[in-house]
Amino acid sequence: MGKLDGKVAIVTGAAQGIGASYAKALAEEGAKVAIVDILDGAEAAERISSEVSGAEIAAFDCDISDEAATLKLVDDVVSEFGGLHILINNAAMFGTLQPQPFDEIDIDLWDKVQSVNVRGMLLMCRAAVKVFRPQKYGKIVNVGSDTILKGVPFMLHYVTSKGGVYAMTRCLANELGTDNICINTLAPGLTMSEAVLDWGPEGDHDKNLVIQSRAIQREQLPADLTGACVFLSSPESDFMTGQYVAVNGGDCFS
Repeated sequence: MGKLDGKVAIVTGAAQGIGASYAKALAEEGAKVAIVDILDGAEAAERISSEVSGAEIAAFDCDISDEAATLKLVDDVVSEFGGLHILINNAAMFGTLQPQPFDEIDIDLWDKVQSVNVRGMLLMCRAAVKVFRPQKYGKIVNVGSDTILKGVPFMLHYVTSKGGVYAMTRCLANELGTDNICINTLAPGLTMSEAVLDWGPEGDHDKNLVIQSRAIQREQLPADLTGACVFLSSPESDFMTGQYVAVNGGDCFS
């Protein structure tokens, strides 16, 4: 018996990378999973279905910064799977962003990062809560970043957006607690996703600096995050909300 038997989960940004790892882990614990992305998630859904016996998983296209699209997405997932209990708010702009001094960041890019990373998470929360509130149950995992406690320079657009995610989590925990909806921030350290691996040799210096700052001095893999994701999605964390859960090998700055 899985920890998430009978539950339905949405995982945003799940066509590849860490999001796909979250989706697989939830499916392994018995959840029906909606892979949501602006990219085609069909390949990820097929792969997970082939790797997880009995998995019920489907791909949905959605731009999470579009309110109408998020509302339709939730309706479509409920129609497909018969309900909704878990939202993993993972989609974000990160891998394509280049380090820049704060006063050289293009303002249109700044707005785009906030639109996806903050507005998108808010809209997904609002859409999911329309289902969670009437049933007096729901789990929301907002994927943040340990960079907010480090003050990482030259990534102000990204780090600021993830600071907003944590603030959102804290506020919504107080608003949603009376409806028995738990919302927490899962904060990864630098993780070897496809996007990070694409940095190539020029990014090795930054990766090594991060590893050296950890108590557990090795690369962080997507699999290092899935246990915490399942825990925060499961009944085992039913009395836990508004929390910041850093999974980063004991980085000394957070």
